[in-house]
Amino acid sequence: MPPTRLRDEDGRTLEELPAAVPLAGDNLRLSVNAFFVTDGTRSVLIDTGASNAWHDPTMGLIYDALDEAGIDRAHVTDVAITHKHEDHVSGLIAPDGSEAFTKLERVWIGAGDTSVFTGRLEPIRDRVVPVSEKVAINDWATAIPTPGHTPGHTVYDVRSGTGHLLVWGDTVHVPTLQFDQPNVSWELDGNQSQARAARAALLQQLTEPHHFVAGAHLDSPGIARVTPSGDGYALEYLAPPIG
Repeated sequence: MPPTRLRDEDGRTLEELPAAVPLAGDNLRLSVNAFFVTDGTRSVLIDTGASNAWHDPTMGLIYDALDEAGIDRAHVTDVAITHKHEDHVSGLIAPDGSEAFTKLERVWIGAGDTSVFTGRLEPIRDRVVPVSEKVAINDWATAIPTPGHTPGHTVYDVRSGTGHLLVWGDTVHVPTLQFDQPNVSWELDGNQSQARAARAALLQQLTEPHHFVAGAHLDSPGIARVTPSGDGYALEYLAPPIG
């Protein structure tokens, strides 16, 4: 993505990037992560990647990743989508046009984003569960509406004996910048002030003990702790970033 996607509090393009922000050529390098969560009995796949909807050979690899992890996608019954953008929802349909998860029963998504289930995604529409308020999607995961990036942007709070894992979708796009400067927003945030407020609230929540974050665009594998640091926050990955 071009650095011109980044915006200051007044909605203007950032004039200069900090040296800590790495570039691939002249562009920002963004990981695109999805998360499979299981207690050994029940499971949920949170986001599905881009399949072949985004014509970039480095994307759409979720099916290979599931195979590598020993997860049979034919057994996936529940998918939770953080928001409607194609790098999160398109993986519901495989590149050959078939349904990627043949035993799919439910697709959780914010009510404001259900309009995405047309065209290529039309076959999934009858299994969509719109999320309009905080709701449990199983015994240990709760969907929490956090509009801003899109009208239906949703965070999933996964609970265990270890604590809380907040799978927060596109709350942050450029981790090397937006933790240190959380007021920086993204051009594709539908409502930048609302997205900024949601990010501020989630970052504060993540500083509480036993809280962890899983981010679609955090450096892969995308799971980390958050701590206060100066006027912003610091990120400590639970495993070394890949790439």
